Formats: sequence, structure tokens, C-alpha cells
Amino acid sequence: MGEKKDILPGTLTLMILRTLESLGLMHGYGVARRIEQVSGGRLLLNYGTVYPALLKLEQEGAITAEWGTSDNNRKAKYYRLTETGRRKLEKESREWRDAAALLALFFQEEGETR
Repeated sequence: MGEKKDILPGTLTLMILRTLESLGLMHGYGVARRIEQVSGGRLLLNYGTVYPALLKLEQEGAITAEWGTSDNNRKAKYYRLTETGRRKLEKESREWRDAAALLALFFQEEGETR
């Protein structure tokens, strides 16, 4: 495992939406841990990062929240992707793929076709 990485603005939102799309209903702590797991431990998220992002997505209508009980019998807020969130995920995923493809052009080895 290397050093902790910072993420570009907007990527946390995309990772949260993608996590909820693939795993369904989850509480905030679970979302954060899943993102860390998928990153192979290169990202370490804290409450001060994840919960404001979840709140913003909820206010935008991209996710909904409901109170429930966690596996360790504690009250927890569970999040679910909405149809608005699915559209947002699709749009932002497309934009990130396009940006990554464009950037990749500038990192090709000399002699490769551009």
C-alpha cells in the first residue's frame, strides 16, 4: 500500500453513486469502507468528507435516505440511489471517461499514433 492519495473534485460523488448503484441500500460508514476497499486502501475517507457529500447528493435528489438499524444494532441512516442519481451517475461517468481518454492522448509514448 502506498501513500494516501487525494482525489480530484467530483470523484467522491461519482464513487458514492457507483457504490450505491452496485451494492444497493447502504449506510454512510459502509459506503466509505467500500470505497476504501475498492481503492485497495489507497484512499482513506473520513466522516468530514463522506457525510457532507451524502447530504449534498440527498439534497440534489440523487439519493434518498431512511433510518434503520445497523448490523451492530445501532441507529444508522441508509442511502439508496434514485432515478435522478442513476442519470447523474451515467452523465458524470461519461464525462470522466471522455476526460480520461483525452488526457491519455498526452501520455502516450513517443512514436505511438495520435
